[in-house]
Amino acid sequence: MTPPEERPLSRERGDEMVRPQDKTVLVVDDEPNVRDYLAQILLDAGFNVLTAGDGNEAMEVIRSNPPDFISLDLVMPRKSGHKLLYELRKDHKLSQIPVLIVTAHAKDELGEVDLRDIVDNRVIAGPGVYLEKPVKPLDYVRCVQRALGMEESPESEDRISLQEELQKALPKAEPHALRRALEALKKQTEER
Repeated sequence: MTPPEERPLSRERGDEMVRPQDKTVLVVDDEPNVRDYLAQILLDAGFNVLTAGDGNEAMEVIRSNPPDFISLDLVMPRKSGHKLLYELRKDHKLSQIPVLIVTAHAKDELGEVDLRDIVDNRVIAGPGVYLEKPVKPLDYVRCVQRALGMEESPESEDRISLQEELQKALPKAEPHALRRALEALKKQTEER
C-alpha cells in the first residue's frame, strides 16, 4: 500500500484537497472472495474500507459509521441490495450517500427486474449506476472517484493497471522470475 504522503490528492468542491484516505467506502457483497477483492482494490487506491456480507449487516454499519460511498451487490440473502437501497432512500441523511451497484445479475432473472426498477424509478441515476462482475479494478476505482468528486490521478491509474497486469502474469511465472521480482520489490521498499 502507498504511504499516505505519496497517495494521490484530489480536489473536491472549492479548492480543498481531498485524499482517498479521507474517504470511507462500504463494500457490501455476500460472496467473501468478491467482497475481499473489491475491498483490496479500494485499499490499494488509498481509501478506508468497511465491509458487510448482506443488507442487514450493511445497515448496521451504515447507521453506526456512515460511509462516504457504498459499493452494493444486488442479489444477496437476508436483505438484497435492492431492498437496502430503498431503505437508504427513505432516510434523508443516508439518501445522500452515493451508491454503485456491483452485480453479476444485471441481465438475468435474479437481478434484471430489480436493477430496472432502481434505474427506472431513479433511485440512483446518472452514468456509472452499476458495474457488471467481474469488475476491472481501474473501472471500479474510477467510478468511486467520480462519485466522490475526486480527480483521477495518473499515479493511481498506473498503480492499479500495473497490479492488475502483475496478477495476470503471476500464475504463469517461473519460480526464478518470481524470486527476482520479489527481491527487486524488497530492495525498493528498503530504499524508501
